[in-house]
Formats: sequence, structure tokens, C-alpha cells
Amino acid sequence: MKHSALQIFRQAWSSHRKWPRTWSSPEPKPAYDVVIVGGGGHGLATAFYLASEHGIRNVAVLEKGWIGGGNTGRNTTIVRSNYLLDGNEPFYEWSLKLWEGLEQSLNYNVMMSQRGVINLFHSDSQRDGFVRRGNGMLMHGADAKLMDRDELEKVLPYLDFDNARFPVLGGLCQPRGGTARHDAVAWGFARAADQLGVDIIQNCEVTGMRVNNGAIEGLDTTRGFIGAGKVGLAVAGNSSRLASMAGLRLPIESHVLQAFVSESIKPLVDTVVTFGAGHFYISQSDKGGLVFGGDLDGYNSYAQRGNLPTAEHIMESGMAMMPCLGRVRVVRHWGGVMDMTMDGSPIIGLTPVTGLYLNGGWCYGGFKATPGSGWVFAYTLARGEPHRLNAAYRLDRFSTGRIIDEKGVGPQPNLH
Repeated sequence: MKHSALQIFRQAWSSHRKWPRTWSSPEPKPAYDVVIVGGGGHGLATAFYLASEHGIRNVAVLEKGWIGGGNTGRNTTIVRSNYLLDGNEPFYEWSLKLWEGLEQSLNYNVMMSQRGVINLFHSDSQRDGFVRRGNGMLMHGADAKLMDRDELEKVLPYLDFDNARFPVLGGLCQPRGGTARHDAVAWGFARAADQLGVDIIQNCEVTGMRVNNGAIEGLDTTRGFIGAGKVGLAVAGNSSRLASMAGLRLPIESHVLQAFVSESIKPLVDTVVTFGAGHFYISQSDKGGLVFGGDLDGYNSYAQRGNLPTAEHIMESGMAMMPCLGRVRVVRHWGGVMDMTMDGSPIIGLTPVTGLYLNGGWCYGGFKATPGSGWVFAYTLARGEPHRLNAAYRLDRFSTGRIIDEKGVGPQPNLH
């Protein structure tokens, strides 16, 4: 069913009893041309672009649980392209451009809201760093605006500008950045891929990989063996575990990242704001809840829950930036499993196993990259070689020394 204003009126007239299923649930075929492991945003986007851009429709997406039950539904929904390095900025800017037309491409409301993203700075050296980043963004065709304290006071009056330790001196703004509804993104891609003939198979966990003479032949799953000409892994925090089934050891560690939602309040934060003196970021959802998060918990884990010391640190950072948060109650929080690479940048490309492709190592950048990641990964799977936008995201860059260390902290996954 094609969504439109007329269709919404018709369904309302029938008390919304005639909506069809958003996507079908077929039984797996014996074999597919391409099998995507991971039914999150990246895996579903890859399947959609394989079908829509490259005409490859004999595709299956395997998800061990339910669609959107992983990191896609466990993030803080921020969309931006405010990166600096040549290997990152062109890719994220292309992803942001795809976001801007995504609802039309999918015929689905993903609630994209380009409300702007503002990164605060608190010292002269931080200002100089943001000036450099903003210039880098402009050189790659992105948008960037440096805001002084007077400008910020007009749009963010609730900040503690005169904090004794962390005075707010200004910020770097990307007006085209913003937020999107994480669940809707997964549902939209699943619906659009299903309409193009992709099989979306839920409750189908991969238990092993059959590799013969260095080439992938298929996957053992809880629903039987599924043959595959090519296999693409898009499983976020489980990248290392899945790759080990094919004999690969990845330069990735899995860490927990917590996120929080407050009780609903009247409109207060109409943009995305990040604290420059501590890792804290905040926005407000359409329901009124404040959505915020901060640093990793700092230890390796596959658990989707965090620890209290990190929660306390995040609350302290929020209070230093916005003292009014002290009167707001937190109603829920959760943890996502981050696949952290050694340089803080993702891996999208080929592996030493013929026919096995990897999309992982997204660290903090997974959700904002969803359409761009799917677009270049589909290109790589279809052509057997990377697109120029993901050419720098090679797996072997760690052995050749061509790392993309955006934060400049070296091979420290927990610091990126």
C-alpha cells in the first residue's frame, strides 16, 4: 500500500482496521544471491539499495530477533555530518543528503527533523579546533556556522554560560543536522525492501558459516542451512563474534553505551546540543522527553545495560551544562553494544574470505550513517569492490597504517 494523505483519511474512516502488514514474513529459501546478516538499519538499508539501485532482488535479511530490536532501537537518534578528516566527511555528508530525501525514497515517515546540531566550546583551543573542523566541512560541501556567545544566548538561554569551570564561549552549528525516529527508520527500510522482493526473515540466528577453499558457501542458522553467493555482515556489536565463525579476528572491541530519557516536559530543547567539556549530548523528542547520553562504560561487554558510575558522570555533565536538568526525572535508560574499532572509524568492504563482506566498527556513528552505509555497502556487494566513499574504510588499513583517527587518541577503542 502506498502511503498518502488520502490513504490516511480512508484508513481513519475505517477505524484503522484495514492497514496491511508492513512487511511479510516468508520462509527462507534454500539459497540466495546475497544474504545480509543483521536486521537493523544498516542491514535493511543495504538490502533496499541492492534491490532499488542494483536490481539484485534475490536477497534475504536474517535477524536473530525482531526488526529494529538491536542498536537501531537503542540510540539517541542524532543525524549529522560534522566530521573533519577526508576519509570521514565525504561519506557522512553523502549519508546526510540521503537522509534529506529518505522519506520520499521509502514512502514512509521517518520523522526526520533538521533542527540543527550545536557543539559547544569552552576554551580558545577548542574554538580553534572547531574553526578547523568547520572549514573542513565547508570544503567538502557541508554546512557549518561558528556561533559566538551572544548568538548562543539567544537560541540556548538555558545554558550555564558563566559556569566557573566550563564557561560557554560559543559553538559550531550544523543547521542541516538533527534527529530522526530510530524505529521508523528500520520499519521504513524493511517495508520498502519487502516491496522490492527482499525476504526479511526474523527469529533466524546464524550459528555457523560454511567456508570452502577460502570462499563462503552459506550459513547455518536456527532455521536450517541457507546457501549464499555473497554474505554481508551488518551486526554491530556482534561483528567480532560472527566474523570468528569464518576464522577472522577483527580489530574491534564491544563496549556498552548508555542512553537516557526523561519525563515529558514542555518544549525546551529545540536543537541538538553537545557539551564540549565532557561527553554529553541532548535533544528533545516529539513526545516531550529529553533524550541524552555520554561516554562508553569503558569495559568490554555484550550486555545491553550499563553501570551507575557512568550514569552519574553523564548526569554531572548535563548539570554543568544545563542546571535546570536537576528538576527533571529520568524515567528509563538502556544500553547498546558498540563495535569499537582501533581508530574510531568504521569498516565497510571486503574480507580475506571470498564472498564475505563486512559492515561494522561504527563506534558512535552508526545511526547517522544508516542510509549512506547501506548505499555504499550495497555498491560494494554488487560490484565486488568499494565505492570511492568507503574506499578508505578498508579492513586492511590497520595493517598498512592508513588509519582514520578522527579524535587523535590512537589505538584506544574505549576513548573514541
